[in-house]
Amino acid sequence: MKKISSLFLIALTINFNAMTQTKNSDLEVVASFGKSQPIGVSVSSDNRVFVSFPKKDPYLFGLTEIVNGERVAYPNKEWNETEGDYKKHFLNVQDIYVDTKDQLWVLDSKPASSGSIFGSDGKDKKQEGQFKLVQIDLKDNKVMNVFTFDDLDKSKSGLNDVRVDTEKELAYLSDPGQAAIIVLDLKTGKTRKALSQTKFTLAKEDIVLTYNGHEMRDKNGNPFKSNVNGIALTKDNKWFYFKPINELNLYRIETKFLADSTLTQDELIAKVENMGEVGVTHGLVADKEGNIYLTTSLDYSVRRLTPEGKLEIVVQDPRLLWPDSLGVGSDGYLYFSCAQMQLLPQWNNGKNLVQDPYQVYRIKVL
Repeated sequence: MKKISSLFLIALTINFNAMTQTKNSDLEVVASFGKSQPIGVSVSSDNRVFVSFPKKDPYLFGLTEIVNGERVAYPNKEWNETEGDYKKHFLNVQDIYVDTKDQLWVLDSKPASSGSIFGSDGKDKKQEGQFKLVQIDLKDNKVMNVFTFDDLDKSKSGLNDVRVDTEKELAYLSDPGQAAIIVLDLKTGKTRKALSQTKFTLAKEDIVLTYNGHEMRDKNGNPFKSNVNGIALTKDNKWFYFKPINELNLYRIETKFLADSTLTQDELIAKVENMGEVGVTHGLVADKEGNIYLTTSLDYSVRRLTPEGKLEIVVQDPRLLWPDSLGVGSDGYLYFSCAQMQLLPQWNNGKNLVQDPYQVYRIKVL
């Protein structure tokens, strides 16, 4: 992929009323969830659709398969129980990812307030977060492995997204809490930090998300801020893409360098490629053609960065309220959730502006 040579700068303040409010007829609703907020979305090779939900009211299941438009507990009801050994049930499913071998990876991430991109709500006094990565074989729907990140700094970590390199047997995770990429060795269960506290992984302090003239700030006036967040891994396992939400540029690095534990921080930094401006974005995902899809809430759109370095709008629609996690099916559809983060009470002086129902959408892209 060529570096982007010239792109317009996506404005940080966009007036929703000024953009077209015409609904895109090609945008299809996959499922509706009432007041339950969908976060993670991923799709298997045979187009099974999986959706995850954080542990917040109203809570039904943490991980589901969408069957005939309805949620079904996955892999079973036991894993979706709210009590018991945390290694055997989901606490707070943050992200899901189907790899190239049809293994579903479930990132269960419940950070301490210091590692959360939302900060402290004053209720949870945990000094350490709880994290695990669960591997499920989609052929027989059985849990194969559970990784518990025993060597992770759980007081600071806020594991957010996961991608799995099936060739190198490594998982790459974004950690906005530590402003780092976490590399998990799936053979040993050990982790290490990469590119920690660098200009590629730290949020830009001067970028404040603004909607219709309203800045996204909490009750204390602190703006929403996330260090490295969205990540993508190309289907050939060659390139790893990443960026903070509060950042305009997209970055990538070859996985052979990310996987090399002998490289120093400075040597690894030298291997990072700046792909140019793509705007404020949330989720990322790659398709089989090498396109990188990026979601953005500022102009209610999903964009695509082509292998030639061209940034294209895939869909723009007033219903895309914080488009978030994505999955690409073999059916040629792009599936994605809309989390409506900017409309939650903590960013609106305690007023809930969420537009029910929460939904997952799809649009034909291949």
